[in-house]
Formats: sequence, structure tokens, C-alpha cells
Amino acid sequence: MLTMTKGAAAALMFFLELGVLIALARWGFTREANIVVRILLGLGTPAAFATLWGLFMAGGKAPYQLHGIARGAFEVVWFGAGAAALAASGLVTAGVVFAVVYVADAALRLLTNQV
Repeated sequence: MLTMTKGAAAALMFFLELGVLIALARWGFTREANIVVRILLGLGTPAAFATLWGLFMAGGKAPYQLHGIARGAFEVVWFGAGAAALAASGLVTAGVVFAVVYVADAALRLLTNQV
């Protein structure tokens, strides 16, 4: 049962990570700006965030792997940005739901010693 719970928490974490990138892309593409700026924001913001994730968090293989408080702070900012991007692009309820799901997953990962 614990193995299944850990697997579900890890899978949910992966989908939340992808959700942040999608939310940032949506935010960028829905800005009220000219098309060039929207394309730059819609593609550039997720690319920048993905680069940060790869440098600091990527599955134990990141070159500058974060631990402890630094990891927690990074996660809160990362997933908070995803929730904020959804809200800023007009999907306020989706942003709130995203934040609640992240908090629930983080609590589950803490309880199963996955952080």
C-alpha cells in the first residue's frame, strides 16, 4: 500500500511539474501585447523555468541539487508561479485548485518520506 501511495505521489508531482510549464505558456500567450512579445513570453517563460528545474531539482540528477529548506522554498515558488500564472491568465479557480493539489501532494510526499 505504501509503495502504491509513493508511486501515486510521484506521478502527481510529475503532472504538476508539467502543469506549471503549461500554465506559464498560457500566461505568456494570453498577454495583451503584440504577437512577438506573446510568442516570446509563451515560449520563453516555460523554457526558463524548465532550465531552472533541470539545474536545481531534476530527479536527483540536477547539477546543483537543492535539499532541505532551499528545496522547499524552490518548490513553493515554482508551483506558486504555476498557480499565479493560471489566475493571471483568467483561470482563477484553476489556479486555486492547482495550489490545493500541490499542497496535498507535498504533504503526502512529506508523510511518505519522498522529499
